[in-house]
Amino acid sequence: MLFFSFFTTLIGKPNLTVELKNGVILTGTLHSVDQFLNIKLSPVSVVDGDKYPHLLGVTSVFIRGSVVRYVGLPKEAVDTELLQDATRRTVREHRSVGAE
Repeated sequence: MLFFSFFTTLIGKPNLTVELKNGVILTGTLHSVDQFLNIKLSPVSVVDGDKYPHLLGVTSVFIRGSVVRYVGLPKEAVDTELLQDATRRTVREHRSVGAE
């Protein structure tokens, strides 16, 4: 749930880059994300339009989480302190459950 919580903080942020397992790279604004890390980008643009001309007219996409290879985030969109705190909290919870 850590990744889902993190991605929900990025909703509405522009310049999110998603690389798919088939090599397509899309850039856009994160519109929504669900617990399976399915992503909706709107508006969206294709990074290599010459290679994928059939995607040039696409304005929004729904991407199934299982086909995502990589998600690139703009540096200013990431609150590292919040992410580190959430990670520490998750580790503490798992350790306390394992110790019982």
